[in-house]
Order: sequence, then structure tokens, then C-alpha cells
Amino acid sequence: MSLRLIALLALTGIACFASATSAAHGKRAAIVVAHIPALPEKSESVTGLCPIPTGFRPAFLRAAHDSGLQLSMLVAVAQVESEFKPNAVSPADAHGLMQIVPTTAAELKLDVGKPATNVLAGARYLRLMLDRFSRTDLALAAYNAGPTVVERLGRAPNSESLSYVANVQQRWAALAGCS
Repeated sequence: MSLRLIALLALTGIACFASATSAAHGKRAAIVVAHIPALPEKSESVTGLCPIPTGFRPAFLRAAHDSGLQLSMLVAVAQVESEFKPNAVSPADAHGLMQIVPTTAAELKLDVGKPATNVLAGARYLRLMLDRFSRTDLALAAYNAGPTVVERLGRAPNSESLSYVANVQQRWAALAGCS
């Protein structure tokens, strides 16, 4: 609960700062409201195994080990990105469990079409974003919207990305401690 409260306070602070800055420069502030999902039901908290479809568990374990990321974080990203659908394709042409764009997977020398390498590509890309931004919220925003726009703005570029970050962080918190 405290992590969610901190996230809500941070979003409120960002919105107030943006509004004050715009008003100081004589511009009209656009109010961005992030969709922050309800707290998970008590039955959703996990003690023990992460809720990964059995066939994908080895891929997630390998990717977590390879990237040094928490398994619960990778699971949260996959849940929000594709709901564990290996054949998912987004309007932006992102593919698979971790919704990786084929050019990104190619840069990582991995195949976006195979679940095991898709998960590994997602984990490695997320690790690159974390190393680049040194903040989880910015890394997740960059994973969702691209690093260039996040770097230029210093924040998530739009309400869709804000919602994405909030949803992943909420799922990640609910899965804390799963293995």
C-alpha cells in the first residue's frame, strides 16, 4: 500500500508542477489523468510461485537470471503487455509475450517470434532502459513509449504511458516475493 501511495503522490506532484509551470509561462496546462488500477484483492497477493504459464516458466527464469531483474518484474511486464499471449501483436508491431518490436529484438540478436527469446529480449531491453535511466518509472515509460521521447521530456510522454507504468508497478507490487 505504501508503494501505491508514493506513486499516487508522485503523479499528483508531477501534475501540480506541470500545471504551475505552464501557468507561470502563460500557457494553458493540459491535465493528464493516469488510470491507476484498484488495489489487488487479497487473493491476488502471491506467496510462492509467480503466476507464469507452465510452458513459459523456464524462459522467465532464464531471462531473470540473465538480466539480473526480479522475476516478479518480468512477470508484471508480460501480464500488462500481452496477458501471456505469445502470438500477441500490437498496433505498433510489437510482438509476443513481452511485446518487443522486431528491430529491437534484431539489435539484441534475438528472435521475437519464439517465446523463450522474446522473453529474453524483453528482459535485456528492460535492463538497458534501467541502466540508461536509473529509475524504474522512467525505464518502464521508455520500454512502453521509446527511450528517445522519455529522455527528451524527462518523464512519461502521455497518459497512456503513465497508465502503463502505474499498471506494471501495481502488478509488480502485488507479485512481490514470488519466485
